[in-house]
This record gives sequence, structure tokens and C-alpha cells, in this order.
Amino acid sequence: MEATKTAEANVFFGGPLSEEIHLRHVETDVLIPKMMREKAKERCADRVEAFNHCCKDSGFFMVFKCREENAALKDCLTRHYKDPDFFQTCKQEYIQEKMEFERTGIPAKNRRQKLPTSM
Repeated sequence: MEATKTAEANVFFGGPLSEEIHLRHVETDVLIPKMMREKAKERCADRVEAFNHCCKDSGFFMVFKCREENAALKDCLTRHYKDPDFFQTCKQEYIQEKMEFERTGIPAKNRRQKLPTSM
């Protein structure tokens, strides 16, 4: 029975019996792009900061005054969204998180939190 479970896990998680893990539609079209957006914002942090600063300083007129910052931010984010290597990187990270959740039952955001230290 254990050998069967291992073989099934290898097929599902892209082990030796399979080259590609099967992801659900919601994972490829929603969850991985969400991860990409978060990571792209981190990679474009300087442009995000410049746009936020411009918007705070301009108030109501930000639509007109912050066009240059907005365009730079959009270019940076779009470059990451359209990069197939970036998608594959995020996909692999998502798969690793998914496998870790399957193994431990603990969501990734809870694993990242600091564990309380003993007194």
C-alpha cells in the first residue's frame, strides 16, 4: 500500500514518474498570477515608492502630475508579468509551497511566522 501511495505522489507532484505536475485552472489562472503580482511589486519597489510619494504630494491632481511615475511603474510590472521565466519561477515556488502544505498541513503564511520562544 505504501509503494502505491508513493507512486501516486510521484505522478501528482512531478516525481520520477511524471515530468509535469497537474495544476488546477484556479492555480494557473489566479493563484500563480497573484504570486507574480506580489513578487513584481517587490522587484519594482522603487517605482512603487516613487508613484506613492507622487500621489501623496499631488492630492487630487495626481492623475495629471504622476503620469510619468505611473508609466514607469506599469512598464516595470508588465515586464515581469509577461516574462515566461518569471512565471516558471513563481510556478515552481507555488508547487513547493503546495507540496509542503500537503506534507505538513500548515499553510505557507503560518510557516513564515516566527515561532514563540520559550522563556
